[in-house]
This record gives sequence, structure tokens and C-alpha cells, in this order.
Amino acid sequence: MRVALIHDYLKEYGGAERVLEALHEIWPKAPVYVAYFDPNSLGPHADRIKKWQIKTSWFQKFPFASQLLSPFRLFAPLMFESFDLSEYDLVISSCSIYFSKAVIVKPEALHISYIHTPPRYLYGYTTSFNYKKNLVTRILGELANHILRIYDFEASQRPDILVANSKEVQGRIKKFYRRDSIVIYPPVSLPVIPSGARNLKIKSRDPSLITQDDKRTKGYFLSVGRLVRGKGIDVIVEACSRLGLPLKIVGTGPEKKNLESRIKNLGSKNIEFLGQVEDSELPKLYAGAKATIVASEDEDFGIVPVESMACGTPVIAPKAGGFLETVIDGPPSHKASAGQGKTGIFYGGLGQVSVESLIEVLKNFDPEKFNPEDCRKQAEKFSKKLFKEEILQLVEKNLT
Repeated sequence: MRVALIHDYLKEYGGAERVLEALHEIWPKAPVYVAYFDPNSLGPHADRIKKWQIKTSWFQKFPFASQLLSPFRLFAPLMFESFDLSEYDLVISSCSIYFSKAVIVKPEALHISYIHTPPRYLYGYTTSFNYKKNLVTRILGELANHILRIYDFEASQRPDILVANSKEVQGRIKKFYRRDSIVIYPPVSLPVIPSGARNLKIKSRDPSLITQDDKRTKGYFLSVGRLVRGKGIDVIVEACSRLGLPLKIVGTGPEKKNLESRIKNLGSKNIEFLGQVEDSELPKLYAGAKATIVASEDEDFGIVPVESMACGTPVIAPKAGGFLETVIDGPPSHKASAGQGKTGIFYGGLGQVSVESLIEVLKNFDPEKFNPEDCRKQAEKFSKKLFKEEILQLVEKNLT
């Protein structure tokens, strides 16, 4: 059986790329077709991905392709339609904003499209770029989006099976594409924690992941993710600044300069930017935190809360989007004990996430009221092992 993997583009590493990497682990010899590939922008993940058989579209050779990736999305469908996939029996596309699901396969082939979300910029969801900021880009953007919405609907009818990465996205698929889909949650790598760690004060944690300065009572709050518009990092920064709470920020992106300027204006000295970190280092940061804070109002799924819970650390999240499927809200009324089942606290909601709503939670947050074992058990529902099993079952069931 010949297998091909399709992905929008490889210019950054986030949740969608983790899904692609898990699919590649299932089929390590499968070529990966992308519109554009820039290994220099993948940070510590580049060495792994460069070893793959990556095939790019004609856009790869276009002058200044990296800078034109966003405006050229109008031509993205043509990029994927240009690939010759006639030799493949199974095609799996990983699709978010660049129409990888638009590929054309032979009639007898099985095409499964894993939908991270219908393109957010087409359907009114918050995006990293605000094209409505001036009249010219607003007019051009609305015209382009009208054309792309029509094409997005048509391209979404091509795959044999649509897979949603959450119930939240499943609802969007039904609304915008008028198609049923199945939910397979994206994979999260869970750290291996020996049973002996359960006897520690900080339960269910590998002692090698914890330093003396990182005990729960002396820890910091943590933010992990791309520093882009729509992720709400500015809300987290201002709330922690106003309360004088220590905050570590993992990630890079175009909003870093704006965030640094805001921190300077607020006079905060407790906030630290760590940039991109190695996968092997991230569990240490999660394990040492009092809680991981997220602030995106309409998150499609959100891998960060699951990674945090996998390390036994509770999550503070908006009461909206994919967070409702991963985080179990509300601390027990007394000190944590096994079986309470709570893994975080919600604040705000859709359209109601604010600095004030986050401050109200942070002022009274007590990490000792959460049991790390409960967090880990919840995270196990989203393991990479389970993801691979469900993908393989889907393929075996439908490939005849």
C-alpha cells in the first residue's frame, strides 16, 4: 500500500505539526507534500523533519516565498491540485488554513482529511493577522475570502472522510461544510513518570523534573504557545504583571515586541521570555509551574492544557472552545486527594475573557487543591498511542 501525507506548509511547529509527525511515525516511508517548507524556521524540531521525504509545490521556488505565504493563500488550492498523487492508495491530509484537502487522488484511493479547523480567517474567528486594520486590506481581504469560502466548501467535499480534532471543530465542519465527521483527538506525548514519584509531596511527578526552586509553593505560572494575535498572551502578561506574579513564557512570534513593550510600561520584573525550548525541556517547565495559563477564547482544541496535565500541573483556561473538552473545572473545597477529578479552573468565556476575569482566579489560586494524579489521568485520554490506534482502525475499516 502506497501512502502519502499532505500538510498545509512547514514554516512553524505547533499542534498541527505534532499531528503530522505522529502520522509520519505510523508511515515513516510516506512522502510529505507541502505548499512550502522552511527548515530554518522550525527551531529545535528542524533536525527531525529534515530527514523526511518532503515534496514542495511550485510556490517553493517563488521569489520571497516566505514573505508571500499569507497573501498567496488565494492560490493555495492550485498548489495542492498540482501534485500528482496517482500512485498512492491512501492519502491523509492535515488541513487548517492552506487547503491541503484540495489534493486530487485517483478514484479508488482513500482520502482522509484531518481538519484542525475550517480556516479561521474565512469564518470570523480570531486570527494572528488583522486584515481589517485599514480600508485597502479590508476590501481586498473580504473579496479574497468570498472566493476562498466558495472554494473551501467545494474542496471539503473531496475527501472520503473528514476527521475533526475536537467536538468544537466537528460542529464547525457541520455548520460550514454540511458534512458529518468523526472526532479523533490530536496526540499529546505524555512524560514517563515512575510510580515511586507518587510518594513525593508533589505527587505523580518525576523527581528529575523538579528543582528545589520549582516546588509548587515557590513556583511560577507558565504560558506556552506561539506569540501571535488571538492567543491572549497579552491578557496573561497584564494579569500577572498587575498581581506581581512570576510568569515564564515559552514560544516565539510576531507579538513578542508588543508584549515586551507592554511589560516595560507595566514595570513588571517577574516575566521571562524563554523562546522555543526543546521537547525534552518542556516537561520540566510544566512540572515546576503552579499552573499553566491559556487565554484563547475560541481555541479549536488546545494541546497545551493536555501537556500541562500530563505533567501533573493544573490549567487556568477560558470557559470556551476546545478547553471545555480537555479541562475539568473547579478545585475541590479542601486539600487535594485522589479521585477528586478536577484538573483546572475556568474563567471568562466566549467573548468574556479579560484581564479582570483572569485576575479574580489568580488572586485566590491554590495549586495544593489539585491532585497531580487526576491531571495525569485526564491527559491519558489524549495520548499519542490512542491517536495512532484510532487512525489505524479508521484506515483498516475503510480501505478495501
